[in-house]
Amino acid sequence: MTPDIKPRIGITHGDTNGIGYEVILKAIEDNRILEICTPIVYGSGRMAAYHRKGMNLPAVNFVTRNDAEEARDDEYTIINVVADDVKIDLGQATAAGGRAALAALDRAMADLADGKIDALVTAPINKHAIQSDDFHFPGHTEYLEAHAGDGSKALMIMVSGDLRVALVTSHIPLARVSETLTRELVASKIRALDASLRRDFGIVRPRIAVLSLNPHAGEEGLLGNEEREVIEPAIFDCAASKICAFGPYASDGFFGAGQWKHFDGVLAMYHDQGLAPFKTIAMDSGVNFTAGLPFVRTSPDHGTGYDIAGKGVASAESMRCAIYEAIDIARRRDSHEERTANPLAKHYHERSRHDASVDFTKSDD
Repeated sequence: MTPDIKPRIGITHGDTNGIGYEVILKAIEDNRILEICTPIVYGSGRMAAYHRKGMNLPAVNFVTRNDAEEARDDEYTIINVVADDVKIDLGQATAAGGRAALAALDRAMADLADGKIDALVTAPINKHAIQSDDFHFPGHTEYLEAHAGDGSKALMIMVSGDLRVALVTSHIPLARVSETLTRELVASKIRALDASLRRDFGIVRPRIAVLSLNPHAGEEGLLGNEEREVIEPAIFDCAASKICAFGPYASDGFFGAGQWKHFDGVLAMYHDQGLAPFKTIAMDSGVNFTAGLPFVRTSPDHGTGYDIAGKGVASAESMRCAIYEAIDIARRRDSHEERTANPLAKHYHERSRHDASVDFTKSDD
């Protein structure tokens, strides 16, 4: 993707009974967004109109297309992926809402695989309503990892400006966190975070803070041994690869004292350990980025918002930031690939072409 080519950003409508359409419509209502990307919404023109009229939102003039390849750079495109008779029950978790969310996700994933869109932004889903024979995952992250197609491992990173918080474990019960943590798993997540900070955020030599699992970093084994037996050895393993990882740090003091400002990325051991302080610091502007996959995917850092669905009060800031972040990461990733490409192939080709013109039957003697 060259700087003069606008990326095509696919946006899925998420759970149709939540605030997905509201935050999408609010995020793209300013036509200036067409100057930096081509938004392609996977959803339903009828549903978009229903949400817009019900909350008296500014009009977004969608053009319905059958295929993402037909989308024009100067228009808002919507691709219908659900039937017009699907019922909307605002604020309710329904099977119909879950099916509509999955239909949008599946179509967008297919277009990603075919190169029809450059990045994916997903509106929130309800993790219970979407469960079916076709979707049996804890959330978007695990689903995308399973469908990446090349065995890639996903890493959830919450992003807001210079604050980037990644997770070793994400959507598992708290009671299973300790048994899930291994030296190899923690080391693999440190390496994945380091790679993403370089590739997706353009940081040449990232500094990574690794959080502890137990209070006060285990107090030298008094409050737990995971730090000494799992986390510290994992950090040591990564140091051998010249990865700048430090810790483990107790989470409360680390965030309370603002130590995160001295690092490019933070690795938390479990979901709420990382997301509770992150959302306290950056709730409105937070973005969920799925690193480690062959494509770019972001989403707002909030849920379906059933309690405020249809009231017109949802903030679109996180969705707007998710769109901007997807654009930026897609461009940085392309730039990184260009910078780190093997230059020998071109050099070898040019040298071979030059050597082919030399008459080796002649001698300098």
